[in-house]
Amino acid sequence: MNLGFLSFVQEVAMDLGTANTIIMQGDKIVVDQPSVVAIDRDTNQMIAVGERAKSMYEKTNDRIRTVRPLRDGVIADFSACEMMMRGLIRMVHSGRNIFSPSLRMVIGVPSGSTEVELRAVRDSAEHADGRDVYLIYEPMAAAVGIGIDVEAPEGNMIVDIGGGSTEIAVISLGGIVSNNSIRVAGDELTADIQEYMSRQHNVKVSERMAERIKIHVGSALTDLGDEAPEDYVVHGPNRITALPMEVSVCYQEIAHCIDKTVAKVENAVLAALETTPPELYADIVHNGIWLSGGGALLRGIDRRLEAKIGIPFHIAEDPLHSVAIGAGVALKNIGRFSFLMR
Repeated sequence: MNLGFLSFVQEVAMDLGTANTIIMQGDKIVVDQPSVVAIDRDTNQMIAVGERAKSMYEKTNDRIRTVRPLRDGVIADFSACEMMMRGLIRMVHSGRNIFSPSLRMVIGVPSGSTEVELRAVRDSAEHADGRDVYLIYEPMAAAVGIGIDVEAPEGNMIVDIGGGSTEIAVISLGGIVSNNSIRVAGDELTADIQEYMSRQHNVKVSERMAERIKIHVGSALTDLGDEAPEDYVVHGPNRITALPMEVSVCYQEIAHCIDKTVAKVENAVLAALETTPPELYADIVHNGIWLSGGGALLRGIDRRLEAKIGIPFHIAEDPLHSVAIGAGVALKNIGRFSFLMR
C-alpha cells in the first residue's frame, strides 16, 4: 500500500485576487504570486505562471501571450484562470509526483459577485483539481483574518481595497448586514497614473511602470509631513517624438491625479453606512473601520477617510494577506464557519 499517497491530502485556502493570488496551507502562506499566466499561442499550453509570467508581461513576442485572467475582481478569461490556478496549486506540492484525487479548497470571492461569477470561480477551481470547493465573501474572510469576532452581536465594518474591486461590508452575528461592492480599486489608480503621465508629462508609461510609481510615490493626501517619500524618476519615450525622457514625479502630483478615484471609495463607504441600522452604526463608531487589501497600503488613505467620514480607520496588521488568512481559518474550522460559506 502506498502510504505516501494516502498522506497526500491537500487542503488549501486561496485569495484569488485580480493582482495577486495567495494560497495558504495550514498556518503558512505557501504561494504569493502575481495573478498572471503566460500561454503559448500555437499550442495553447501554459509556459509560466506567477512571478515568471509577470516578468514577461508587456514584453512578449508574437508566440507568447500573457494574460491576467481576473478583471475587476471577477474571472474574465475562464481558460487562462483554470491554467493559472492549476499552476499555482502545483507550486504547493512541487517535488511530489503523486497528486491527491481530493483537494478541499476555500476561496475568497467579492461580495458583489453574481451567481454566474460565483459559478465561474467554482468551475475554475473544480477544473484545477478541486473536489470540495467552498466560497467565502472577501470582507468576511478579511474580518476573520484580522481577528474580529464575526459571530458577536455587534457591528464591524471592513473596507477591503483590492486590485480590481473594493469590498465594503458591515458584519454582525456571522452575516453581512449591509455591503457595497464597487469595481474601483488598485487597477483604476494605476490607469489614472498612466493617463496623467501621458497628459501632463507627455511620457508613455507601461502598466507595470505606473504600478511602480504608485508603490513608490502613491498617496491619498497632498501633505504627508514626515512620511513623505522621495521623488521617483521615470524613464520612457516622449509620446509625440518617441525620444527618451526622464521625469521626476512627486507624491503630491500623484495624490492629485488619483483624487477622483479615491473619492469614489469614500462615497462607497458612506453609501454602506447610510444603509446600516443605527445600533450597528453606533458599534462601528466605537470600534472604528478596518482597512485591508493592497489599497490599504496607499499612503495616507486611513487619514483621508477618517477626515472625510469622522470615524477612526485602522489598517490591518497584514492587509495584503488578511483574506487568505481568514480563508485559512475558515478551512481549518469548516464545521464552525460553514454558515459563512457558499
